[in-house]
Formats: sequence, C-alpha cells, structure tokens
Amino acid sequence: MRIRIDLAYDGTDFRGWAIQPALRTVQGDLTSALATVLRVPPGTIQVTCAGRTDSGVHARGQVAHCDLPDDTPAVDPVQLELLARRVNGVLAQDVRIRRVTPAPEGFDARFAALWRRYAYRIADEPTLVDPLRRHHVLFWPRTLDADAMNAASQPLVGLHDFAAFCKHRPGATTIRTLLELRWDRDATGILVGHIRADAFCHSMVRALVGCLIAVGEGRRDPAWAAEILTGRRRDPSVAVVHAHGLTLEEVGYPDDAELAARVQQTSARRAPIDGGDGE
Repeated sequence: MRIRIDLAYDGTDFRGWAIQPALRTVQGDLTSALATVLRVPPGTIQVTCAGRTDSGVHARGQVAHCDLPDDTPAVDPVQLELLARRVNGVLAQDVRIRRVTPAPEGFDARFAALWRRYAYRIADEPTLVDPLRRHHVLFWPRTLDADAMNAASQPLVGLHDFAAFCKHRPGATTIRTLLELRWDRDATGILVGHIRADAFCHSMVRALVGCLIAVGEGRRDPAWAAEILTGRRRDPSVAVVHAHGLTLEEVGYPDDAELAARVQQTSARRAPIDGGDGE
C-alpha cells in the first residue's frame, strides 16, 4: 500500500532532505521514525519527496510517499491518522507530519508533481528585522525596489535553459518552465518572492534571488537578469543568497485520473541523475 505524507519542517538543523552518512537529514529522520513505529528493520522504508530541499531550506508544504511493507495489515483513514500521530511522537519537533492519506492509483510524489512553489522572504528595513525570525527571513541592509525586481523577473518566466542560475551537475538538464516569479510585501512589510516552476535545478531559486536583489538595490539594471539568462553559463557575478530565507510552500498535482500519465511524461524526460525537483 502506498501512502501520501504531507509534512513541514524547519530546515535550520538539517543538512537538507536527502539521506547522507553521519548527517542529520529530513529523509533520514522520517524513514527512521516510520521504521520505529511500523516495527520494521532500519532501511526497510523508502520515502520519496516532491522537492529535495538543500541544507537550511524550510518547508511548509512538502509532499512525500512511501510504500508500506507487504505484510502491513489493510489500513483505513483513522489508522493512518493514528500512524501520523505516532510518527510525530518519535520525530523531533522541527519536523511534523500534517497528514497521512492513502495515495491514489498512480501517485508518485516526485514524478506526478505539476509544479513546486517556493517563497523567499527578505527584511530590508531596520524596523522589519525580528530576531525571532532570523532563521527564516534574510536580513538585508539596503532597501530593495520591488517594482524594479518585478520588471527584471518577467523576462525569466517561461521555458528557458537556466544553466546560468544552476549549479552544474553532469548529465542533468537545466531546462525548466518557470511559471511564476514575482515580488510583493506581506502585511508586515517583509518582501516576499514567489517562485513557481515545474521543477528546479540545484541552487536555482537562490541564484535567481541573488540576481534580483542586485537589481532591487540599484546596482544592476532590470535588463541584466535577462542578459544573465541568455548567457547559459554560470556567472560568478550572480550571488547565491543564503538558504534560510527560502521555504517550499506548496506542491501541485493533477487530478487523480491524470496521475499515471503525468508520471510517465515526467520520468521519460528526466534522467535519474537529474536533481531537478528540489532546491
């Protein structure tokens, strides 16, 4: 039986999502907790997520799936709710399962996803700097022009080769469809970047933000972002900003009847080595 897991975490003390030897990761903690609750040997449970977040990146809307062992008795929604509560009892408080539900036929947290939506938060005025949010908001010493950043963002939306904004990985594609890239201020005045794409390559969001910050503080013209994009080569003049301002907010999926087709379409065009579903 495949289950869908919706979860959130504070990435401050994690070395990213993916399991790494001798390091604390979200995937490592989650698989260990599931194995403990289900009373199966370590390594028995395999968990796949929608977006493999980097070290220090947070998530409110992460989605994952796992296949329960073959000898697991049939479970209903009430038992899955109890499973979530028990796993949360094992997990540390900086990661929480929000719900566990039966996965629809054909569901795959990674390959069935239509898009991932991230938010990047910046406090660019002294009055906005809140020590209680220091692990989740980037404190920037100069005021940023959101209008200029939006002007620079628009040419980047669409299907492009984002090699100029990605950390190169041999064999991995850097072609992505950026569905949304815009900036506004929330009710408190924090500047929020909304970034949504079919997938992301390594460090792509943080490089985009670094480029747009340079525009927002007036060091670069809005047309510079498009010039960097067309270069199709990582430009050292583009700073990759800190991870702690970045949060995975939501993952979108098609209707249940279209899940299998989406998985087939996505997996056919993306090689296994491709890290193109996280940030």
